[in-house]
Amino acid sequence: MEDLRDDSHSLSELTRRFHESAATTSNRAPLYRALSGIIADDVDLVRLLSHAPAEQQLPVLLLAAIHYLVLDEPESDLAQWYPNLTDEPRSPAEPALRSAFGAFVADHARELVELVTTHTTQTNEVGRCASFLPVLALLADEMGALGHLDVGTSGGLNLMLDRYEYRYGEKPVDGAARSVHVVGGPSEVVLDTTTRGAVPLPMRIPEFAAHIGIDRDPIDVTDPTAARWLEACVWPDQADRFHRLRAAVALAEQSPPDIRRTDAIDGLSNGVDEVGAAGHPVVTNSWVLNYLSPDERTSYLAELERIGGERDLSWIFAEAPELVPELPITATGLDTGVTALTVARWRRGVRTVETVATCHPHGYWINWL
Repeated sequence: MEDLRDDSHSLSELTRRFHESAATTSNRAPLYRALSGIIADDVDLVRLLSHAPAEQQLPVLLLAAIHYLVLDEPESDLAQWYPNLTDEPRSPAEPALRSAFGAFVADHARELVELVTTHTTQTNEVGRCASFLPVLALLADEMGALGHLDVGTSGGLNLMLDRYEYRYGEKPVDGAARSVHVVGGPSEVVLDTTTRGAVPLPMRIPEFAAHIGIDRDPIDVTDPTAARWLEACVWPDQADRFHRLRAAVALAEQSPPDIRRTDAIDGLSNGVDEVGAAGHPVVTNSWVLNYLSPDERTSYLAELERIGGERDLSWIFAEAPELVPELPITATGLDTGVTALTVARWRRGVRTVETVATCHPHGYWINWL
C-alpha cells in the first residue's frame, strides 16, 4: 500500500476510506458507522491515521485505538455510546455523539498517534472453535488423541477449545423451537452456533494430547495491557463477541496457552514434530493466510506438503478463498466472501482434501456441504 502521509491527495484517500467504512459497517455496527462518518468530516481526525505504517492505514486501526482508550476510561462521556460497556447505550444518531467524540479524541491525540504508530489490528475469535470442533472430532475418531498446532494463534485462545461449552442448534423453521445439542462444559465461555445441513456433531470434546500455538507477534493475554488491545480490536457494537473474549481471557489467565514466537513457515516443522510426539498432529488456521503475501502462502503450503510426505498429518483451515486463491478448495460455486472450512489429510504420504462446510467468520453458523 502506498504511503499516504503529508499531502492533500493522501488525506483525500484516507477520507474516502472512512466514508467507505461508514457505508460497509452500516448494518453490523451502527456506532462504528457513525464514528467513521464523524472522522471523515474532519480532516484533523483523518490525519491521525496518517501516522500509521502505510499497510496499516485502515479505519479499523484508528477505531481500535480509540476503543482501547475508552476501555481504560469506562466512566468517560464517550463510553455511554459503547454497547459493550453499558447495558443501555445512547443512540449513535444523537447529535451529542459528535461533540463527546471530538472532545475525547482531542484529549488523547498524542496517545492515539502513539497507538496507531506502534500497533496493528489483531483478532483472536474464539467463535471459530465451534466450526473446527466437528472436524477435530472426526479426526480423533480416525486417529486417536490429537496434537493441536494453531498457526497464527494471536493470544492462543483457540488453543483452549476443549475448555469451552458449545451449543449447536438447527435454524428454526416456521417458528418452531430451536433444539440445542450441547458439547463440553459447563464453561464461562459458551459458543452458540446455528447448524445447516448434516453437521456431524460430536457427543463429547475429542481427546487432545497437546496444544501449541505459533505466531510471529503473539499477544500475552495474561498481560492486562496486551489483553486490552485484543479486546479493543473487537467492534463494540458486537458486545457478545467482546464479552466471550473477556471470558476466554479470564480462563487463559488461570492456565496460559503454550505459544511460540515464530512465523508460520519457519515454525511449522518444529511445531508439528512437538505436538506429533504426543498425538496425531493437526494444524489449524483461521483467517490467517490472507495476512501473508502470495509467496509466503505458497511456501506455507509447500512446507505442509513436505511434512505430510514424511508423516501422517491433518490440516484444517477456515479461510476465504477469494482472498487466498492458493488454497486447495474442493467445493465449487461458493458465494463471494464465503469462509470455506476444509480438511486436508496426509496418510502414508498421500494427500486428500475435502471442503466440508462454509461457516460464518465468527462462528455464528456452519453450513455442512
